[in-house]
Amino acid sequence: MTNSLYALFDAIASARDERELRLRFMDGVGEHFGVQRWGIYFFGEHSGIAEMDVHGVPNVSAFVERYEKVGRAVDPVLRYVVDCHAPAHEEMVLPLGGWKQCELYQRCCAYYDHEHIITGPIVGDGRLIGTVNLARVGDTPAFGGGEVARLSALCLHLSARLAKLQVPEARFISALASRLTPREVQIAELVAQGLTNAEIGAALWITQNSVKQALKRMFRKLNVCSRTEMIAQLQGILGS
Repeated sequence: MTNSLYALFDAIASARDERELRLRFMDGVGEHFGVQRWGIYFFGEHSGIAEMDVHGVPNVSAFVERYEKVGRAVDPVLRYVVDCHAPAHEEMVLPLGGWKQCELYQRCCAYYDHEHIITGPIVGDGRLIGTVNLARVGDTPAFGGGEVARLSALCLHLSARLAKLQVPEARFISALASRLTPREVQIAELVAQGLTNAEIGAALWITQNSVKQALKRMFRKLNVCSRTEMIAQLQGILGS
C-alpha cells in the first residue's frame, strides 16, 4: 500500500471538471488504502444515490438495489458519517464483535464478501452531498485509525475541489443574468411556465408585439435561436 497521498491530492487539484475529478479519484484510490472495492457516490434530492462510480463490485446494479432496499436504513457507518461529517469504519461505531451480527452485514455486505468497510463524507454548502466508500474482501485486516485520518484528508481535498469547480458555473449564470433587464427576466420566467406571447402580454400588461420584440432582443443577448435554448441557458436563474 502506498503511504503518501500527495500524488492523488495533486491529481484531484488539477482536475478540470467533475467527470475528470471522479476518474482521477477512481484510478488512484485503491492502491492507497489496500482495498479491492471502492466507489464514489453522489446523493439526489431525497438522499438516495443519484450518480456513482464503482470499482470491483460484481453486478453493481444488484448490489446498489440491495443496499438501497435493505442496507441504507440499517447502516451504522453511514449514520455516523451523516451525523458527524467525518469518516468511520465498522469497528468505530459498533461494539467489539458486533459487525458480523449487525443487519447491514447480514442483509447486504455478506452477500458481496465485504468483510470490512469504511465511508467518508463529501460535503458542499454545509451538507453531505456524497460519500467515498471503500471495502476489503476475504481474509483482510480491518481498517484502523490511520486509514480514518487519510480518508479524512482525501475527502477534504475532494470536497474543496468540487466546490471550486462549481464556481465557474455560478459566475457564468451570474453573467447571463446581468445581460437581461428585470422585465426580460420576468418574460423568461413566464416562457418557462409555457405561456404564449399573448398570455405573457396579458400577465405583464404589455402588448403581444412587445413580448415578441423583447424575446428577439433576449435571443440576441443570449446567443440562442429558440425559447427552449433560452430556458436551458437560464435554468439556474429562473425561479430563484
